[in-house]
Amino acid sequence: MHAILSEQLIHKLLPVKLAVFDVDGVLTDGKLNFLADGTEVKNFNTLDGLGIKLLAQSGIKTAIITGRRSPQVERRAESLGFDYLYQGREDKLTALKELWLDTGFQANETAYIGDDLPDLAAIRAVAFGATVNGGHQFVAQHADWCTHRTAGNGAGREFCETILAAQGKLEALYGEYL
Repeated sequence: MHAILSEQLIHKLLPVKLAVFDVDGVLTDGKLNFLADGTEVKNFNTLDGLGIKLLAQSGIKTAIITGRRSPQVERRAESLGFDYLYQGREDKLTALKELWLDTGFQANETAYIGDDLPDLAAIRAVAFGATVNGGHQFVAQHADWCTHRTAGNGAGREFCETILAAQGKLEALYGEYL
């Protein structure tokens, strides 16, 4: 079960209609692995995948904003049904503002999770800014909330379920699996 959320966090999470994820250090453990031919290999966690699908099932749109470009991220985003994908974007806040312009969403409807300094401006610009256990300490000091799970080990799922729990949707979604 989920930790009890403060009234302040619930207030921030209730209007969320768009959940935005960084990839490296959030949906992966942040390690960069390369094969002998130079191909980059990322490890994603299926726990996060189901969490993202639960958000979509409940009507919350999902987006990725990542500083790197990777065909693996494109495939993962497609397989999970992400609505929006912005790759090669080191300036996360600029990319986030472009996302808002492209979609009509606003800051007060957005939750964002990232792990490091390039994410910080985006974390601070949204209704609910989160980081992961093990992320950069300065980012954690300025985020609204930090996961208990680490990156690549279910932190993304915890972020998804926190949004859904605050909005009162999580138990009904769990109920579909009984």
